Amino acid sequence: MINIDPSLEPVYDTVLKRNAGEVEFHQAVLEVLANLTPVVKKRPEYTRASVIERICEPERQIIFRVPWVDDEGRIQINRGFRVEFNSALGPYKGGLRFHPSVYLGIIKFLGFEQIFKNALTTMPIGGGKGGSDFDPKGRSDGEIMRFCQSFMTELYRHLGEYTDVPAGDIGVGGREIGYLFGQYKRITNRYEAGVLTGKGLTWGGSQVRTEATGYGLVFFVQEMLAADKSSFDGLRVVVSGSGNVAIYAAEKVLQLGGTVLAMSDSNGYIVDEAGIDLDLIKDLKEVRRARIADYATEKGGNYVEGGSIWDVPCDVALPCATQNELGDAGAAALVKSGCQYVAEGANMPTTPTATAILREGGIKFAPGKAANAGGVATSALEMQQNASRDSWAFDYAEQRLHEIMTTIYANCATTADEYGLPGDLVAGANIAGFTQVADAMLALGLI
Repeated sequence: MINIDPSLEPVYDTVLKRNAGEVEFHQAVLEVLANLTPVVKKRPEYTRASVIERICEPERQIIFRVPWVDDEGRIQINRGFRVEFNSALGPYKGGLRFHPSVYLGIIKFLGFEQIFKNALTTMPIGGGKGGSDFDPKGRSDGEIMRFCQSFMTELYRHLGEYTDVPAGDIGVGGREIGYLFGQYKRITNRYEAGVLTGKGLTWGGSQVRTEATGYGLVFFVQEMLAADKSSFDGLRVVVSGSGNVAIYAAEKVLQLGGTVLAMSDSNGYIVDEAGIDLDLIKDLKEVRRARIADYATEKGGNYVEGGSIWDVPCDVALPCATQNELGDAGAAALVKSGCQYVAEGANMPTTPTATAILREGGIKFAPGKAANAGGVATSALEMQQNASRDSWAFDYAEQRLHEIMTTIYANCATTADEYGLPGDLVAGANIAGFTQVADAMLALGLI
């Protein structure tokens, strides 16, 4: 059980009562509250002004019906969500997730995390998240277009470049962003490029946006290594997942001299001791939309159906698939095999007890709200380019991303030191993100 300061227990009890059954949201709130004990002692004004209670309650929760017609002419009904959580620092910013697991609790957990992640970037953006229980897998382009158009027909009224700016997430890539933006433009009769990020390069998108979350994750770990006077050169790395974040995290690891031994999908994982052939992974996942099992058929290596990718010995582990994918058994296996660093590429992929096992086992741990902030940081850079009608070169955009991730690491490390928790990047991230938002809320009055 995670312990929190007694003064914060009523806050958490209220969250549990108001958000019954939303276990992912409960987990995200508890993880932040557990790190705020030194904050409430040092900054009593936060308690007097009920800042923590206000941050835990979304400013706005939007739930709507999404009717659409499939290729057989049947009417399908899905549910859409947008949780506009906190706008103290700027317009709501956060992705849209299309996946059958989506319900209000998932969206609130993601939106709550987004508040602090966005604050850590130092960019002027608030926190929000959205999505639907629609499953794009196995659907035709026409079906996905019709769904996206119906989804945006309701959501558009809540969006704006100074109000709420969505992006992509699981199940929402460039194709979906295109359909969503097209419908927004059609309904509003405005080419408001800054209202959605993750756009194509020829119509308002930013260089490095595709690579940003994965690249940013590895830049963050690079700072962790540098603090230990080390580098990726020669390190063995395991990356869970094989979607956008995993692929581009693996790419940057390879560029920095590391070896990626294993990657996975929902069916199993592939181990290639010679190093994963990333070009083949990209072809399988980004072009053919195939399964990772096909890697073994075409290239070799050892494919394990089911099982745990964390059983593969490594120096660095990067969970990049989904929430709570790394549990107690996986954490214990990483400790036993001598893993030295774990950094979260997905949102909250490590369970609370697994996080404790990793840290007690001497593994240096980077939380997702800091380590995977590169995606939203580059989305904010895309908004910046849209606002100035500008477009940056790849190298310049990557340089800006690298600078932001370096700053996030330094901020987390410095804050941990300031509050007497040296080396605790989880506490550093939570406290740094929280205090930035809380100070803005105090300055803005009762909002």
